[in-house]
Amino acid sequence: MTRSVTVLTNPTAGRGRAAYCGRYAVARLRERQLHVNAIEGRTPGDALILLERAVRGGTDAVVAVGGDGLVNLVLQVLAGTDTPMGLVPAGSGNDFARALGLPLGDTVRAADIVAENITRTIDLGRVGDRWFATVLSSGFDSLVTERASRLRWVGGPLRYNAAMVLQLATLEKLPFIIELDDAELTVDATLVAVGNGTSYGGGMSICPAARVDDGLLDVTVVRGVSRTRLLGMSPTLYRGTHVDLPQVDTYTSARVALHSDGIVAYADGERVGALPVTVRSVPHALRVFVDRNSAPHG
Repeated sequence: MTRSVTVLTNPTAGRGRAAYCGRYAVARLRERQLHVNAIEGRTPGDALILLERAVRGGTDAVVAVGGDGLVNLVLQVLAGTDTPMGLVPAGSGNDFARALGLPLGDTVRAADIVAENITRTIDLGRVGDRWFATVLSSGFDSLVTERASRLRWVGGPLRYNAAMVLQLATLEKLPFIIELDDAELTVDATLVAVGNGTSYGGGMSICPAARVDDGLLDVTVVRGVSRTRLLGMSPTLYRGTHVDLPQVDTYTSARVALHSDGIVAYADGERVGALPVTVRSVPHALRVFVDRNSAPHG
């Protein structure tokens, strides 16, 4: 029986690369004898309306062509349902694709994984009524993202770099209260990250031991450090070896509450809101298509 697949593309993702990838993904899925309904969301609100309409209409699966921002939007519709999600990574970060062990830069293979119809269920994080797949950030990293959103005079990736330089100039220790399942911590921190998956920011393994199927959230706390020490840690973040440094503590918990005045949390790169926030791991919240030859590692 021919399956119906809704392909949702964010044409602006990856500096426009997603539009190109979306056309190739649709063509490949049709070659594999799937019935494809191709939709594009020019704005997040538009994409959400189109996706909700497609799911109500009875699509067998949804394939997102874009980055982690589009993934986050799709989660709000598919989490807790039996409708599986496929992914053609075409964004700037693609951290959810990394967590699932999906191929980066290979649109045909990503489409073939959907056609092969091998699925598994994974956990998601939940904050209030919002879902996330990878990492919730708070502290220095979220302050940089917040500042970048206000830098209208800088365009493209330079905006984030400029925001980081400006935020480093005002780096300070941030007082956090962190509530875990079995402990309450009071700490002066530079940042606190809560991971369902391992990485954010395009491959920074901030929570390198996180698993998307263990029912737990991984918490990484970088205690208050100097600008020089923070910059020196940057290479270790991509390798995940920062967790071996004396300034870094790690924990696991099914529930995490974060308190810190003046700090905003981001999850999957999307703004969640001001702390305090309470994060919960929701086991088996999403069905995803996976590669038969590659085990997920996040």
